[in-house]
Amino acid sequence: MPVTKEAVIERLKTVNGPDFSGNIVDLGLVSDIFIADNKVFFSITVPAARAQELEPLRAAAERAVKAMPDVAGAMVALTAEKKGGGMEGAPPRRPAAAQPSPPARPAAQQARPAPAAPSHSTAKRGVPGVEAIIAVASGKGGVGKSTTAINLALGLAALGKKVGVLDADIYGPSMPRLLGIRGRPETKDGRILQPMQNFGLKVMSIGFLVEEETPMIWRGPMVISALTQMLREVEWGELDVLVVDMPPGTGDAQLTMAQQVPLAGAVIVSTPQDLALIDARKGLNMFRKVDVPLLGIVENMSYFVAPDTGKRYDIFGHGGARKEAERLGVVFLGEVPLEMGIRESSDDGRPVVAAKPDGPEAKIYRDIATKVWERLEEEKVAAEGADPAIVFE
Repeated sequence: MPVTKEAVIERLKTVNGPDFSGNIVDLGLVSDIFIADNKVFFSITVPAARAQELEPLRAAAERAVKAMPDVAGAMVALTAEKKGGGMEGAPPRRPAAAQPSPPARPAAQQARPAPAAPSHSTAKRGVPGVEAIIAVASGKGGVGKSTTAINLALGLAALGKKVGVLDADIYGPSMPRLLGIRGRPETKDGRILQPMQNFGLKVMSIGFLVEEETPMIWRGPMVISALTQMLREVEWGELDVLVVDMPPGTGDAQLTMAQQVPLAGAVIVSTPQDLALIDARKGLNMFRKVDVPLLGIVENMSYFVAPDTGKRYDIFGHGGARKEAERLGVVFLGEVPLEMGIRESSDDGRPVVAAKPDGPEAKIYRDIATKVWERLEEEKVAAEGADPAIVFE
């Protein structure tokens, strides 16, 4: 039978609050509860300074809900957003003597200017086994961001890299369809998710956990909670790069993701017309404000070549993204045409780089992937050399 919010709330009242003071529901620490296909999603608000210490609280709440009859799964995460439940003023508890100290940040990272965000060094912890995380973003929807992200990931894989994809577009997850993957991910020890796989990529998406037609009516903290769990409670293994298909726009969810995830860089996707470029600038500025390197701009739907005549049409204008990249001092990664084959192969669950690896469109994406990898290497060298030092040439 269907799981109800009321039943979940009653079960959560059995979970003690921090320092065993009351329960997490009465303390006002539980966010809005979202239920889809008998899977339960919510977050627990705690002080940012105590997030690592209170991880057992999150785990206890998750176990309590998973043990309920008819519950098919639970996704619970901690959030440091203040909620007026009295938790913000809770006195900090002395850490146990045996508790390990967080690892020191490399000097190169300390030398870089950090964004003004609370507990930034703790929040931006890396993902074990993942060498680099890059975001594929757009200032608005409808510019082909997800198609670009998956073909970029396949292009990186074609370079011999171990690649994963995180579908962070909570409201419109498209990776299950783009990659032709069906079914549910398995769990390890009832908690850690095993990524789905196809075309040599490891993939995780909220689309694997809820039905395609289920509306994702989530508020900001719930989005961040789900993204955090999909990022950090998935057995990614050893990856050279994790490509994150970001939600479109520059709202709270996107900004928080950029602030909390140790992004090695961001790729901006835009179409050539002025309106799309205005939104692309917002995305560029957002990443700059949180000190995320800009790897470059891709101009999608750049032009159309009529299949019967071979005549080229600049339907949305042309070259706008290239000019914008030059104006802003950002690398222009390439032009992707408005091509029927790209759309058809995506709809069939076989992205063009996998479906037609020797075709001209696949070559465009592989060239973009090569430039992105070169930019990642440049940023890595720059970060390693950011520590003040005397250099003799």
